[in-house]
Amino acid sequence: MIVPLLLQVDDALETVLAEARPLPAEQVRLAAAAGRYLAEPVIATIDLPPFTNSGMDGYAVRHADTPGRLEVIGESAAGTPFSGSVGPGQAVTISTGAVLPDGADAVAPIEWIDALDGAGAIEVPRPVPHDFSIRHAGSDVEHGTEVLAAGRRIGPAQIGAAASLGLSWLRCGSLPRVAVLTTGSELRKPGERLSPGQIYDSNGPLLYAALADAGADVTFIPTAADTRDAHREAITQALDHDVVISTGGVSVGGHDLVREIERELGVHELFWRIALKPGKPLSFGVSDRSPAGERSEHAPATLLFGLPGNPVSVLVCFELFVRPALLALQGAHEPRPAFGRARLATHVDRNPERDELIRVRLTTDGRLEPLRGQNSHQLAITALAAGFARIPAGSGTLAAGDEVAYLPLGGAS
Repeated sequence: MIVPLLLQVDDALETVLAEARPLPAEQVRLAAAAGRYLAEPVIATIDLPPFTNSGMDGYAVRHADTPGRLEVIGESAAGTPFSGSVGPGQAVTISTGAVLPDGADAVAPIEWIDALDGAGAIEVPRPVPHDFSIRHAGSDVEHGTEVLAAGRRIGPAQIGAAASLGLSWLRCGSLPRVAVLTTGSELRKPGERLSPGQIYDSNGPLLYAALADAGADVTFIPTAADTRDAHREAITQALDHDVVISTGGVSVGGHDLVREIERELGVHELFWRIALKPGKPLSFGVSDRSPAGERSEHAPATLLFGLPGNPVSVLVCFELFVRPALLALQGAHEPRPAFGRARLATHVDRNPERDELIRVRLTTDGRLEPLRGQNSHQLAITALAAGFARIPAGSGTLAAGDEVAYLPLGGAS
């Protein structure tokens, strides 16, 4: 068997993203749009605010009349504007957000005012600057301007901005339909009784949580035992989805059947084995769903990720390759992993052949301290990690204080 050279991590990611073309967009109710990605820009159809209004409770005045005694001639309340205008020596009681009456050019805060009992007048003891506490129409955004760009992830602030424009629907990228397949005769569901040689399936729940965070419509395929028939049945069932994620069965052992069965089912493998620790056996391929069965730029394709079986490898490969693919399918503007930069708290030996993603915690001064235990099966220790530090392949050692790429993990405290 000829084993291919290891593909560099960044080259593998670019190969994945080249195949992860955005899915068709769909209309999504505003209340359900959080976490989705905009498929088209949001353009303001009105000015925000739509009218000039007061920034606080007080009195609408003419700044030239202050300081001085002013006659109160009415009230402008939120939703009920004052119908007249403010003339010399006059004031109008005004609420926060209420329309500024014609003639007024400032708001005197209620805390500044001395009321004259029974006289229907107020005393403004100090000058009120022109435009003080006034929010002009269009000062937030003007009609016709872009409020949110296509590819933007929608969060609470974006929901609020869309609602302020009166939008009840947003056009978003579709959620990828993802089939998850764990392989291995030894796997049992959490809660079941274990027999000798059996282990609990942690990869399935891990992937479900990661997919919920990344955005996906998830289908779980029953775990495939280590037989050709079981693998063929499971993979065939999974191929009708946008993305297939399998775990285990992609190395070189006698029971590693995933890649072989996928080839028999027409999957075109684009790479296998990458220069990464953990995660070296990762495979990636595509299977076309066009009627003719031939590859086409516009035909729908299923993306297949064959992740290693060790759970830390699953997590690493998901964050580096699967999550970016899912975001790209949803039309995210920047789907690549959101690496930052941080400094090491201690020295780290480099791997001569492969980049390493090591689990780290943050020290009190914000440095990265490697956790005890970096083997790919040590998932319980991984639960304590704040994120991954990327240690580039090479000779020698990175010293304490050296800066490296750092990828935070969700849920870290």
